[in-house]
Amino acid sequence: MAKINILPANVYNRIAAGEVVDRPYSVVKELVENAIDAGATEIQIYIEDGGKHLIKVIDNGCGIAYEDMHSAFLPHATSKISNANDLEKIMTLGFRGEAIASIASVSKMTITSRIENGKCYSLTSFGGELGNILEVTGDKGTEVRVEDLFFNTPVRFGFLKTDKGEETDITNFVSRFILNRPEIAFTYYANGKKILQSFGGGREEAIVNVYGPSILSNCYQIHADRHGIKIEGFIGNQNFSKPNKTYQSLFLNGRYIVNNTISMAITKAYSAYLMKRQYPFYVLYVTVPSEIVDVNVHPNKADVRFADNNIIFGNIYNVISAVLDGNSKALDYTVSLPKTDETITDLDSKSAFETGAAGQKVETQDEKLLRSIDKFNEKFASKPQEKKENNLYDEDVFSNNFSGEKNTSSTLAMSYEEAKKEILENAPRFKKSEIRELPFDLSEDEERVKAQRTFEPFKGEMVSMSEMKNKKKPKAQDSDVEEFLKSYPELYFEKNVLSVNTSKKNSETTGEIDYFAENKKYLAEMENTAKQNRIDVNNCRFAGKLFNTYLLFELRDAVYIIDQHAAHERLIFNKLKEQMKERNVVRQPMLVPFELNLNAFESAFIRDNLLYLQEIGFDIEEFGNTSFRVTSVPIDLQYIDLSVFFNDILSDVSGYRSIKLEDLLKDKLATSACKAAVKGGMDLSKDEINKLFELMDGDMGLKCPHGRPVVVKMTKTELEKMFKRIV
Repeated sequence: MAKINILPANVYNRIAAGEVVDRPYSVVKELVENAIDAGATEIQIYIEDGGKHLIKVIDNGCGIAYEDMHSAFLPHATSKISNANDLEKIMTLGFRGEAIASIASVSKMTITSRIENGKCYSLTSFGGELGNILEVTGDKGTEVRVEDLFFNTPVRFGFLKTDKGEETDITNFVSRFILNRPEIAFTYYANGKKILQSFGGGREEAIVNVYGPSILSNCYQIHADRHGIKIEGFIGNQNFSKPNKTYQSLFLNGRYIVNNTISMAITKAYSAYLMKRQYPFYVLYVTVPSEIVDVNVHPNKADVRFADNNIIFGNIYNVISAVLDGNSKALDYTVSLPKTDETITDLDSKSAFETGAAGQKVETQDEKLLRSIDKFNEKFASKPQEKKENNLYDEDVFSNNFSGEKNTSSTLAMSYEEAKKEILENAPRFKKSEIRELPFDLSEDEERVKAQRTFEPFKGEMVSMSEMKNKKKPKAQDSDVEEFLKSYPELYFEKNVLSVNTSKKNSETTGEIDYFAENKKYLAEMENTAKQNRIDVNNCRFAGKLFNTYLLFELRDAVYIIDQHAAHERLIFNKLKEQMKERNVVRQPMLVPFELNLNAFESAFIRDNLLYLQEIGFDIEEFGNTSFRVTSVPIDLQYIDLSVFFNDILSDVSGYRSIKLEDLLKDKLATSACKAAVKGGMDLSKDEINKLFELMDGDMGLKCPHGRPVVVKMTKTELEKMFKRIV
């Protein structure tokens, strides 16, 4: 056994850095979280070359005292917790004490800090080796400077994105910090250019700073407190959606997370309103008791674990679905409604109130909303809804609502423990009288099933354990199967269909799988399958047609049934795709340019694919940090809906799908092919049938653009089995 080594600090810090600090954005994340935990109200972030050359974070927090400067660089050194009990009620962003030590081990790092009424000190680390504490000048707070990230780990540096790609990820995280802490003023610079700025004016201002001023008119602002769980923030209305998930922000107890339980609840609530490949917009702030959530389950704290997922799912789903569906409970959850054509008047919505020509006070939109809510409550508070006698469940409990509360006009706050009790007491139960009797007797079927499940008694030879040990053990190779069955005839043996067949030579010599040979064999099988789907059209005989829709061609002992519409549709679709590849690009200038207002991820994606868009025929240029302007379109696409077109492009910001016009317009080409193809029921002439069959070129594996099969093969044997000629 190898000797067990105790790793030195410079080694285990680099190992920890692999989990905590994988990219420049994670450095920014850790440093900004430390600044927030220090009580900062102003935070400045500077990066150069995507954070590879420089990352600098300046805050006006409490600062670090002289005696703690060295400790700040030590692993597992933190001011957030002091004992194991503190892990049960973590409310700060950081708590492990790994970030500074990990960052310092893979960079040149300098911390300059001054506490209230104290002196300013600076300490530099070079790849984890600390220098001397120096007295310098500086304001209250802390400045952390990280230079030449991963200079001593070239392998990690080689896996980084481009400068612009890393900058995009940092911009995305800074945007989320602005949304998460709207009371803090953030300023973010990239290569000396101001990218984002907020002034600490609250959530509405933060939303506008990140997404633009038009976003609020498309959102509901919600505030709900159910069973000790507080849900606040902004959700898009029923007609407001985005082409990808980069517009979704979830904050739990002040921490940005990505959690499947909550995201699935939101998606389910929106399911009736969203079209395919569209996603809801939301910025949600969820607050739960610290004892029911574990934040210490992920290296970078990106996810959490709940004590009861059902409680979380049910509360999130019911609040959002109530607002979207517009039922009476939405009045308890909605702070303000988005302005639509019905709510917008000549009044200035920005002012608290206005005066009329005679000096009278004019009612504002907010006052109108409150008045309408009061009238609604007066109307329904005195008329409690009657429960249906035959209803087997409470509608408020249905669809993962586990609260069990009654349908009233106001929602009473309930603690988490009370909510769990409600689940046990009020969860719907089917009573015996409510179960309908079946129209047939199960007794005979039960006896028959029991008889089928009764196994025959074992009639084989009994073998003792000593005899089993003396018998030759079976080998795993196929060649030993017969010998194995001879030794144990009473056993049933079937080859594992999931096993990988390796060459005999390779398995005997090395005992390892030759993956190259297996891959080559798989490709050969695929090619062989494609050849089997292709037939020689010259040997086929036209045998007739059915219902003026299906064409019958006979070849030896098989008949091929061809859907004439699907076949013609596929051929036209293939031709249209080829025309798109070889088209001549002619541009049509636009009288009014089309503007794209995107987020950081989307703008980086469009920027990286400008060349492809220009090859398609679009004249598109940058217009601000995250905006683009289209000034010309291809003349053959001049009537296309540009919003829908670019939404389709932005539906895959990961970049796995190439931007090719024939792929982007696949649905439109398929629709055109469907309209132009011959229809089922059309009586085609013999020449038209022969021409269609000739264009198929013997490919019997074709599918229409919508995925339906073009050809169905039926053998003579299958047909004779249908007529019981053979068994």
